[in-house]
Amino acid sequence: MSGAPPATGPGEDAALTLAAQAGDVSALALLLERHRPGMRAVALSLLGPGPDVDDVMQETALVALRRIVDIRDPQAVGPWLRMVVRNNCRTLLRASRRVEPVEDVPLPPDGAGPEQVLQSHALRDWVWEAVEALSPALRLPVVLRYFSTGITSYRQIAEACAVPIGTVRSRLSQARTVLAQALAATAESAHEDVTRRRQASWQEAHDTLAAAERGHFDKVVEDRYAADVSLLVGGERLGGADVLLTGMDCDLSAGVRQRPVHIVAGRSLVVWEMELINPADDPNHCPPGVAWIMTLDRGRVDRISLYHASRPQAAPSSPAG
Repeated sequence: MSGAPPATGPGEDAALTLAAQAGDVSALALLLERHRPGMRAVALSLLGPGPDVDDVMQETALVALRRIVDIRDPQAVGPWLRMVVRNNCRTLLRASRRVEPVEDVPLPPDGAGPEQVLQSHALRDWVWEAVEALSPALRLPVVLRYFSTGITSYRQIAEACAVPIGTVRSRLSQARTVLAQALAATAESAHEDVTRRRQASWQEAHDTLAAAERGHFDKVVEDRYAADVSLLVGGERLGGADVLLTGMDCDLSAGVRQRPVHIVAGRSLVVWEMELINPADDPNHCPPGVAWIMTLDRGRVDRISLYHASRPQAAPSSPAG
């Protein structure tokens, strides 16, 4: 036997792609294996030999898990996978030149983010089960990188996790390896309905804000938060429930309101991305947005880390002519 991969004709590719889009895990795994030589050749041509090639291959597998449903022409899955590899290599090269990395793989034309894409097909529950198997230190950067909408760059993740950018890169690299193993281990397991959990979290976010505006945020904290809950900003602990209540009261008294714009909901980690709406007479009172990054212990929030979105930089004024 030659050991060469089976032929990757367009007919076989189309059949496997359609099966993967329907949630067939083995079909997706076979697609990745069939196209691995070509994908790796692209990575080697751009990066040269070294561990970065393996990182890019693992990153590409994760992108394929989330975005296989994006493919409109199932026969073109090979070029699509190689495009993902190429874009991931370019992101890595930009990062090595200390340029802020961005994810180049195009989103669907409707503008949906990665979480919405993941929710749209049957692989979502399997992926989330594997994410839950990661350690807390690895789980948080993975969730922010791949499932949030406003905390996806290495710099933003580093600020949210209160660690150096190099640590973020290292943890994401470790997480991709562990996640690949966890995906294989949980492929045949029963998986919790992620859509239902996310919908429940959307409702909880709305209920929490509504209760706060009615002056009942203390009841929410008492019912849903651990007695020793910690509030952190930038990795520094500001206090417990008393500081949380005071902060909410101060914002509401100043006329600041919050509106949920994106929810990521796991069993042990929940992220509420909020738009901050400032009063008309004080439009710069708060940054444009805040993310509540919450860890859960036995279903109760035991830690909240707040990450505030940066204010957009004002355009430089042109000199008077």
